[in-house]
Amino acid sequence: MKNKTIITVVGKDTVGIIARVCTYLAEKQINILDISQTIVAGDYFNMMMVVDRSAAANSFGEMSDDLDRLGQQIGVVIKCQREEIFDSMHRL
Repeated sequence: MKNKTIITVVGKDTVGIIARVCTYLAEKQINILDISQTIVAGDYFNMMMVVDRSAAANSFGEMSDDLDRLGQQIGVVIKCQREEIFDSMHRL
């Protein structure tokens, strides 16, 4: 059974955002199931990922804290939500 998490990344577009986030996920054995990214209004980066944490080398809380720190380092905001919470918040 997959242990899905939704990751969002938002901020000014710069070189290497996707690479830095994906490198972190690979190092922690977190599999990317789906990824969508776009540039909005010319220079604002927006990415949404669905990842599988089934084989993750860390806890959800550690991942969330690590990605928050990574986002601060590269000038974006990175948020993590468990799939069931995301689904509940976005149900019509």
